[in-house]
Amino acid sequence: MERKDIRNIAIIAHVDHGKTTLVDAMLKQSHVFRSNEKIAERVMDSGDIERERGITILSKNTSVMHDGVKINIVDTPGHADFGGEVERVLNMVDGVLLLVDAFEGPMPQTKYVLRKALEQNLKPIVVINKIDKPDARIEEVEDEVLELFMELDASDEQLDFPVIYANGRDGVAKTDMADEAVDLQPLFKAIVEHCPCPKGDLEGPLQFMVTTLDYDDYVGKIAVGRIVRGNMKPNQNVLVVDGESQRKAKIARVYTYEGLNRIERENGASMGDIACIVGIPDIKIGETVADPTNPEALPKIDIDEPTLSMIFYVNDSPFAGQEGDLVTSRHLRDRLFREVQTNVSLRVEETGSADAFKVSGRGELHIAVLIEEMRRQGYEMQIGKPSVITKEIHGQKCEPLEALTIDVPQEFMGAVMERLGTRKAEMVNMVDLAGYTRLEFIIPARGLIGFRSEFLTATKGNGIMYHVFHGYAPWKGEIPGRTRGSLVAFEGGETTAYGIYNLQDRGTMFISPAQDYLFGSGHR
Repeated sequence: MERKDIRNIAIIAHVDHGKTTLVDAMLKQSHVFRSNEKIAERVMDSGDIERERGITILSKNTSVMHDGVKINIVDTPGHADFGGEVERVLNMVDGVLLLVDAFEGPMPQTKYVLRKALEQNLKPIVVINKIDKPDARIEEVEDEVLELFMELDASDEQLDFPVIYANGRDGVAKTDMADEAVDLQPLFKAIVEHCPCPKGDLEGPLQFMVTTLDYDDYVGKIAVGRIVRGNMKPNQNVLVVDGESQRKAKIARVYTYEGLNRIERENGASMGDIACIVGIPDIKIGETVADPTNPEALPKIDIDEPTLSMIFYVNDSPFAGQEGDLVTSRHLRDRLFREVQTNVSLRVEETGSADAFKVSGRGELHIAVLIEEMRRQGYEMQIGKPSVITKEIHGQKCEPLEALTIDVPQEFMGAVMERLGTRKAEMVNMVDLAGYTRLEFIIPARGLIGFRSEFLTATKGNGIMYHVFHGYAPWKGEIPGRTRGSLVAFEGGETTAYGIYNLQDRGTMFISPAQDYLFGSGHR
């Protein structure tokens, strides 16, 4: 049976191609906000770090109404480091809006997320955004998108995608470049017409897949997911199924999304709805909530493995306790294992020491965001240097590789290629853009550790780099470490601007004035 009153769609795009801004415009034009309500920019990016960095880290759900049809929208992260979020939320939807910048075209992370969507047979709608850019190359980008679909083995049905031309900042869209754009009605119409309705058995026994967890101080743990079959009501007895194991539970409350708000549903929710349930404190991502009379588990969500690990230590330096108040190994352990419950692509392992924990993630940004969140929450820790996670495949030591894309002015090409050569990078493609050159490399993940700051220095801040997991390959050999010596402090104290100024021609400083330092502290 089909539910013609609902469409479930995810927005996928490369970082900074404007998807969160487009969702803002969709919400405003659907009258989700009151006329006198003050609206923040990028309203879907609710976390402090998301707002500061201008990136989406956690997937968010919202809904809008259009001509009596409820459109559930899932905003996904654009960074491959948060790909675990993307892989989960694609299970909740039937179609995807692929958003592509009218100048940059499809980028590595676009390819990464689109591959996942096409593998799940989701129906795509292509939105070429930022068409007002003076250097927009709309026709070329359309051809690049089609080539990308063919490269990813899209089916004939998936290749027959509609194209919408949009400017998310101004909240306008059109189906033909010759038309005048007024509002986002063409986009809403395309979603209703081309995104498939949810299909399933409305009257059958309940099946609900948990894809995201949230937490509320008032109601506790909230499980978010899609009802695949049947109905779900408050105070309903259910079985939570995880592989072979089953346990009894009771749903206390059921919520669905209206705009940005969760609305409690006294009458429950049905097949096709993206719903939230509370009342099961030990529920985990990937588990199935099922009817006790017919407890069938849904297929497990497949998530890419971590590629980078770091050791988190208890802070035992002389500066311990000066910046945070959560400093013991128990505090650190509880916080890290709590993070694993909601951050599915993160792994935390205990080591031989009670004061050290091995944390593995999808990349530098993935772990850096966790460290920054913990620091702001009052935790203190010491961090070991990052190392890649190797595997043995057919008796051979293999390491993770990244597909690296660099957009750089032509005068800096030589400097960038020279630096990447020492890091075992292999060039696979080079394309000339207007005033820029796009270079594509396959590089060991360890070759990218610490490269971003070196890259920005080499290009005087004019270069742009993106990378995405490519696969595992045999170990490429040693990469040279530090090529210069270090400056080491012969006594402790506080730094001064005068002292740093006189030393800066001797090395690269990573310490600011008026900062405490220890005897033996080093600088590159």
